[in-house]
Amino acid sequence: MINSPKTLRIIHAGALQGVIGHCLELFAKQLPALTVQSKSVGSREGAKRLLAGEIYDIVALADQALFAELLVPDLVRNYFIFASDQIVIGYTPFSKGSKEITPENWADMLIQSQSSFAHSDHHLDPCGYRTLMVWQLAEIFYNKPGLYTALANACIPSTVYPKSVELAQALLKGDVDYAFLYSSEAKQLGLPYIVLPAKINLSSPACANFYDQAFVAVESKIPGTNTIIHGKPIEFAIGISRESQAPELAQSFVDLLTGPLGCAILEDCGLIPC
Repeated sequence: MINSPKTLRIIHAGALQGVIGHCLELFAKQLPALTVQSKSVGSREGAKRLLAGEIYDIVALADQALFAELLVPDLVRNYFIFASDQIVIGYTPFSKGSKEITPENWADMLIQSQSSFAHSDHHLDPCGYRTLMVWQLAEIFYNKPGLYTALANACIPSTVYPKSVELAQALLKGDVDYAFLYSSEAKQLGLPYIVLPAKINLSSPACANFYDQAFVAVESKIPGTNTIIHGKPIEFAIGISRESQAPELAQSFVDLLTGPLGCAILEDCGLIPC
């Protein structure tokens, strides 16, 4: 371990808040003098913060593709995929229609009922653009032309919730009836949720070719321009910044997260270790 504890600066996906917090508790026991500065953001926003010049030691994002698109090799030398997940529809016992909604009728229920539903901002948060991909794939899978547009038109504006963690909190408070979240977020909050077919929930590597049919335009690293992102299985990844002032400390934390103790934490938080 590191002989001289320093400050460790971490920027991470909001969906990883529980995982990072538990890992830091273990890390702090080994380094009681450690100072941690941790920031929770939407992963796309997090990558852009590094592009804007903010300095961190560790970058943990909900979409491994963001590293290749925005960070490697200039800001991060390499990265490691450490977990996977799936998109689900979270709700509460007080959500309108919660006793009637099922994995078979969810789309009709959301469109036709008086319930409200939302997703996070797809320009800032991978869970947001993954939700839009789920809707596109659902249109193909269920053979329901116009389903994507109908869901988009009925949904609360995405700009209301910058990241999925904030959307989950809104669901708990009753501000929305249904929320498209990661299953790990729903599990950590004790929320009931609808599990979607593997062909549309972005969980299965075996369905990668089917997922690739879905695509979303999001803001690129060049202001005023967009880039197209295609559907892929959900993979969380972590890397060490080239600007890190404590690279050995950062590597020790990455080793913890990706090692046996970290894998146990990931499982406890509802993620699938890779």
